[in-house]
Amino acid sequence: MNRRPIECGAVRVVFVARKRLKEVLVQDFNTPRGPIHVSTPEATAVDFVGYPHHVGGLDQLATILAELAEKIDPEKLVRAARTGPITWAQRLGFLLERIGAGEKTQSLQSYVRSHARESTLLLSSGPRGRAKRDSNWKLYVNARVQADI
Repeated sequence: MNRRPIECGAVRVVFVARKRLKEVLVQDFNTPRGPIHVSTPEATAVDFVGYPHHVGGLDQLATILAELAEKIDPEKLVRAARTGPITWAQRLGFLLERIGAGEKTQSLQSYVRSHARESTLLLSSGPRGRAKRDSNWKLYVNARVQADI
């Protein structure tokens, strides 16, 4: 169940309900008030790819992924990808390659090849038109992506 957004000064927090939440990979994070569970870099990457409009679009997503990439474990990435739709894994793999983190995607690509039944759009709300097809990720590249790094 989604909660209403909250605002604190210039910060606005929007809550998004997530299916299969109990399966999402988490790690402990110490705070002054005690430890809390937060999603792993791999799970965070999967969620951000699933909701790109909440992080500012594909360019901002690519920028965030570039920062997360060094912390991503390829095997954990596949486990995290299993908690979301296969389309998220297709987009994530493509974007990781696009930002130069292709070495993190070999296991994810095997997962996509064995589970993706059809090609999907990189930008789900965008046009298919003359989109170039990326056969490695079964993805129609219907948007330009420019990471700000």
